[in-house]
Amino acid sequence: MGAMLALPTDGRILFATRLLRLFAYGFLSVVLGLYLAEAGLQEAQIGLLLSLTLLGDTAISLWLTTHADRLGRRRTLIIGSVLMIFAAVLFTLTRTFYFLVIAAIIGVISPSGYEVGPFLSVEQASLTQLVPDRQRTAVFAWYNLVGSFATAFGALVSGSLTQLLQSAGYTPLASYRIVILGYGLVGLVMTILFARLSPAVEVRLVHKEEGLAGVTGIDPAPKPFLGLHRSQKVVFKLAALFSLDAFAGGFVVQSLLALWFHMRFGLTPAVLGAIFFGANILAGVSALSAAWVARKIGLINTMVFTHLPSNILLILVPFVPSLALAITLLLLRFSISQMDVPTRQSYTMAVVDPDERSAAAGVTGVARTIGASLSPIFTGLFLSNPAFLGLPFVISGSLKIVYDLALYYNFRTMKPPEEKY
Repeated sequence: MGAMLALPTDGRILFATRLLRLFAYGFLSVVLGLYLAEAGLQEAQIGLLLSLTLLGDTAISLWLTTHADRLGRRRTLIIGSVLMIFAAVLFTLTRTFYFLVIAAIIGVISPSGYEVGPFLSVEQASLTQLVPDRQRTAVFAWYNLVGSFATAFGALVSGSLTQLLQSAGYTPLASYRIVILGYGLVGLVMTILFARLSPAVEVRLVHKEEGLAGVTGIDPAPKPFLGLHRSQKVVFKLAALFSLDAFAGGFVVQSLLALWFHMRFGLTPAVLGAIFFGANILAGVSALSAAWVARKIGLINTMVFTHLPSNILLILVPFVPSLALAITLLLLRFSISQMDVPTRQSYTMAVVDPDERSAAAGVTGVARTIGASLSPIFTGLFLSNPAFLGLPFVISGSLKIVYDLALYYNFRTMKPPEEKY
């Protein structure tokens, strides 16, 4: 808590935008798959569209995050917010698949309830700059707690609101469209908040010939590739592993989980919202506890040894015979599955040079988005065949176990600065 109380104004703004954005992502994710189905898309088309959504975010985010330290971090965040608004407006105005594809590719929209776009990478780099090394993991834990709670409340409000609107006489399609408009409104508020950030969030450069430290959004020294120099090998290896993890997670993104529960057990949006409210609250608490665990056993050990049991629980979900057991396993999984998130973010920021942080977060984040964008296509196909309904859970959990073991093997000896003393 001390780390949070010491946050400067810029840090508090970044926490506020994180809260708003993740509320919007949770708000949208519960109904996005239902909206597309109600709009007349088939399951395979929904899976393809969600994949294209993530692929479009990937291309835009890669360019923005690897140029953020030159373009300006504040400017990059504002551009991302405008793209949220664009996606919401176009999704609201059309049910035509090809226009929805355009909105998915160009705009920033989250089918999973988790981060997409350039925001996370640039905010991580800015927060790392604003806090001491020993407070970094704790701040990231609170940052993820805020996000998980916001996603949870977004899911709860979305489910309750659509149920209320439908009870008042709105069609399901109209009620879902109102949720999408709300998503765009949040993008507008974020634009205003990002505009209030100070130059302190921009990259700090050391001018060796003068021995002076300066703050600027433009780095005169060219980078060899994607904004990276010394840390290229480490970042690319992390990116490959994170991509595998995200590819596995993409089989069970929140929108498709909601659709799976709706198809398997006939759940309404209100019940789905309540389930994901509870799941994301547990995820937030688990993220907060990650800082304490990491101080005891280290960042890499925390990432691996909390992730393995959560993946076993995920594999078991489709094999239980009742809704109650399926929800119980899902909630148990969420109670430990997110402990690797703040530790992963903190570790990535710790092992690269300060002027590589936005790029490192961007490259690893984009790698995750690429991985996550490919798997919903397969999940859409599996959901269209009742015989394969449980397969996404099995594939996802199994691949995540492979990721955990590979991460431990490759990085167990590479320590962040705070673990070297």
